[in-house]
Amino acid sequence: MLRNFVNGSYTDTEEGRTSPVVDPSTGETYAHAQVSSERDVAAAVAAAEAGFEVWRDTTPAERQRALLRIADAVEARAEELIEAECRNTGKPVEATRAEEMGPVLDELRFFAGAARMLEGKAAGEYMRDHTSYVRREPIGVCAQITPWNYPLVMAIWKLAPAIAAGNAVVLKPSDTTPVSTLLLAEIAAEFLPAGVLNVVTGDRDTGRSLVSHPVPQLVSITGSTRAGMEVAAAAAPDLKKVHLELGGKAPVVVFDDVDIAATAEAIAGAGFFNAGQDCTAATRVLVHERIAADFTAALAAAARNTRVGAPSDPDAFFGPVNNAGQLERVAGFLDRAPDHAEVVAGGKRIGDRGFFFEPTVVAGLRQRDEMIQDEVFGPVITVQPFADEAEAIRYANDVRFGLSSSVWTQNHGRAMRVSRRLDFGAVWINTHLPFVSEMPHGGYGHSGYGKDLSMYGFEEYTRIKHVMSFHG
Repeated sequence: MLRNFVNGSYTDTEEGRTSPVVDPSTGETYAHAQVSSERDVAAAVAAAEAGFEVWRDTTPAERQRALLRIADAVEARAEELIEAECRNTGKPVEATRAEEMGPVLDELRFFAGAARMLEGKAAGEYMRDHTSYVRREPIGVCAQITPWNYPLVMAIWKLAPAIAAGNAVVLKPSDTTPVSTLLLAEIAAEFLPAGVLNVVTGDRDTGRSLVSHPVPQLVSITGSTRAGMEVAAAAAPDLKKVHLELGGKAPVVVFDDVDIAATAEAIAGAGFFNAGQDCTAATRVLVHERIAADFTAALAAAARNTRVGAPSDPDAFFGPVNNAGQLERVAGFLDRAPDHAEVVAGGKRIGDRGFFFEPTVVAGLRQRDEMIQDEVFGPVITVQPFADEAEAIRYANDVRFGLSSSVWTQNHGRAMRVSRRLDFGAVWINTHLPFVSEMPHGGYGHSGYGKDLSMYGFEEYTRIKHVMSFHG
């Protein structure tokens, strides 16, 4: 039984309701998690309130030391966390170890350093006989909701800056992937006062109770656009600060001066990583018409050469999609594909055990088609030709989302022009998907607002206060 982690220890819910936790690689239930009620959420928030009263008075150096110790403990128990993450998500163990644990540790240590690096306007006499200065202070109790595609990484993105800034946290992981987040809370508890980090498991109603509770003054969610809209509406009556990192539909703009084989292989990797379950995934390719046929063929070949397998398969590039509902959603896009669409690779479920789906490439689509406009969140890459730079930019920007994008060309001037015109929060040039802790991540439009990572993300978890002193 997976239990809430509140006030420094595992606790039982009041009503005792549970939900199944399913291994996506087999489709079988292997655990049950508690479903937290409104009263359970209130208890976690009360614990966070008490924890905040202690944590807010710590120095930046003390907060840094705690986060560094948490990072060291996470590193020491990395294999345990990897096992929990992969069992819960179906991700390949080798890929998770290579691609996710490094960022987890780096982001913890980055925000440990950020705790001591807040900067503000210099104190000064902006009115005669008065001195003004600006304080950056913690907000208080932060409500945080994380998704199922990167449970451990997203938990770090949320809790590390919040705790570094002096806040207390109540975090709700996805109901399908609570395991690694609970283990992380257990590890961190050794180095934090009780109540600073609390994890409540549950369903959408649990999340709604957390968002609508009057105490948290900031709500941060990584999730779907629908979920973000619901959170924003639920937070509005209390005028909570809201941080939304939502869906994406990243355009990948490929010009005719690229190395076709190498570029197709790189884009396939960035589109199929984690079974395409990434809001920044390279899943909407726009390619110059002069090389469109050759590039589509190379991308299809890369898809056919991409290995899909269970967590224990050392050669698997990606595993299953997360849950039965997501498998049905991905398959539905292919089932509803218009007659003019051409599935040039994949397009079907793999086997009948677990939630595996073939690496898929679809050509022949038009700009208003569903697969171009809506986020699939699966291992599906679409390909569209464009005639010139202006048309590429027009197609790229013609979606509701604005999270990430990339440009592929050897022409530096073109890369600079196109990157300037793309209406997305991140633009990669001749690469797609790398993140660094020092740079911000966040989008526009239906991709939400607010930033994760970097000092910009850290400042999201602070409030600004002007202090003026009369000394005349």
